[in-house]
Amino acid sequence: MDGGMKQAFQLLASILLQPTVALLSRLANGASIACRASGLDALRKRPKCRSESLPTLSVRIMKLIISSLASRPADAQPVEIVECKGKGHPDTICDSLAEELGLALTRFYREKLGIIHHHNVDKALLWAGSAQPAFGGGKVLEPWEVFLCGRAAHQVGQCKVPLEDLALQSSRKWLQGNLHALDVDRHVRIRSLIRPGSPDLVALYRRQQEEGVWLANDTSCGVGHAPASELERVALEVERELTCAEFVRQYPAVGEDVKVMGMRYGDCINLTLSCALIGAHLQSMGDYLELKQVLAERALEIAAGVTARPASVSVNAADQPRSSLVYLTVTGTSAEAGDDGQAGRGNRVGGLITPCRPMVMESAAGKNPVTHVGKLYNIAASRIAADLVEEVDGLDEAHCFLVSRIGNPVQQPQLIQLRVRANGEPANALRQGIEEIVHRHLDGLERLWEDLLKRTIRLF
Repeated sequence: MDGGMKQAFQLLASILLQPTVALLSRLANGASIACRASGLDALRKRPKCRSESLPTLSVRIMKLIISSLASRPADAQPVEIVECKGKGHPDTICDSLAEELGLALTRFYREKLGIIHHHNVDKALLWAGSAQPAFGGGKVLEPWEVFLCGRAAHQVGQCKVPLEDLALQSSRKWLQGNLHALDVDRHVRIRSLIRPGSPDLVALYRRQQEEGVWLANDTSCGVGHAPASELERVALEVERELTCAEFVRQYPAVGEDVKVMGMRYGDCINLTLSCALIGAHLQSMGDYLELKQVLAERALEIAAGVTARPASVSVNAADQPRSSLVYLTVTGTSAEAGDDGQAGRGNRVGGLITPCRPMVMESAAGKNPVTHVGKLYNIAASRIAADLVEEVDGLDEAHCFLVSRIGNPVQQPQLIQLRVRANGEPANALRQGIEEIVHRHLDGLERLWEDLLKRTIRLF
C-alpha cells in the first residue's frame, strides 16, 4: 500500500472510530446510554429523564420505556388484514397437541416429583393422509400422522417419565374432544420423538432451584396489543362460532377446519371463509351449496353485531360445483388429505394472525410454562396491554414489548417498551398507573403455569 493510500485509510478509520471512542470514554466515566423511545435511532447525549434514561450497563438491566403511538388506530388505517386458523386446521392441530403434551408433562412433574422439570416440546409436524370424500359417505385411505418433537427430562432420580404414554394420551384426548368426525383409532397416528435436553439448559434449570427464582431459558421477545380492532373481533368471533360445539351439533356437516381471512379496505370488510364440510352429513351438491349459504349468513350476522361497516362473505371460494370439485372431506379437516401442518405457523397468542400489528414469530405452544419466555412474555404482554386500556383513564390503545435475557430472572425483562395512545395527555403523565399494572403482571409470572393448567388462558 503506498503512503497516500495508507494515510487515507488512517483518516477514514479515525473518523469512523471517533463516536465509539467517545462513547467508551463516557461509559468509563459512569455515563449512561439513552435511546430514543421511538426506536434505536442513534446514541445521543441528552438530559436524563425518568422515562428514557437507561441505567448504567450491567448484566441485569430492566428498563421501562413509555412512548406515544404516532400511527393512526388500526380501525382508522386505510387497509387492515387479519387471519384466524380454526382449531381443526392442521397448523392449529399441531399447536394444540404440542401444548397438550407440555401441560401433561408440567402436571406429571409437579404431581410426581414436586417440581416442574426442564421441558420444551414446541416442535410438531403433521403429515397429511389420503382420503376419498363423497356425498353420503367417503373413506380415509391413509391416516395422517403427527410427529411430536422436543426436549424433556426422561428420568429424574429413580422416576422414569412415561413420555410416550403422555404424548399419546394427551393427543388422543384433545383430538376426540375437538374433532367430532375424526375416528382417532383409524384416522390418525401419533409418534413421540422426545429426547433429553442439552446439558447447559438442564443445568440452568437446576440453578434456579439453588437460587430460588425462575431463570429465563431463552433470549426472546413477547408482544401484545389492545384493544382489538373491529376486524380482529369479527374474524375471531366468526371462527369461534363456526367451530363451537353448539354450532357443530346443529350443523354436523361443518368440520372444525375453518379459516377466516379478513380484509378491510376503507370501510368495506370482506371475509373469505375456508370450511371443510363433511360428506357423510350431506346427500347432494344441493345440500352442500345450501350449507355454504348458511355459513355466509351466519358470518354476516356476527359481523353486523360487531361493526356498522358493510361486509361481504365468500365461502370456499375455489369451489367448482359444475365440475363436482368442492371442499368436501371425510373427517372435517384438510389434514386427511389436502394440507400438512406445523407448530408455530398458526395463530399467535390471542388467537389471530395480525400482520398489520406488532407480531413476533415465537410460538407459545408446547413451551414450558415457568421459564420459557417465548410463552410467558407473549401472554404477559397481551395481558398488560389489555389491562392498561381497561384500567388507566385516558389511555385508548397500548402496544407492549417484553425482551428477556437468558439466565436472568423471568420477572426481570431486560427491556419493556410500551407504546400508548393517551387521550389528550402526554404518555408519561400516566406513568404511575402504567408501572403498577406492569409490575403486577411481572410479579404474577411465577404463578402463570397454574392458570395454564386450569385452562383459564386460551393461547390460540
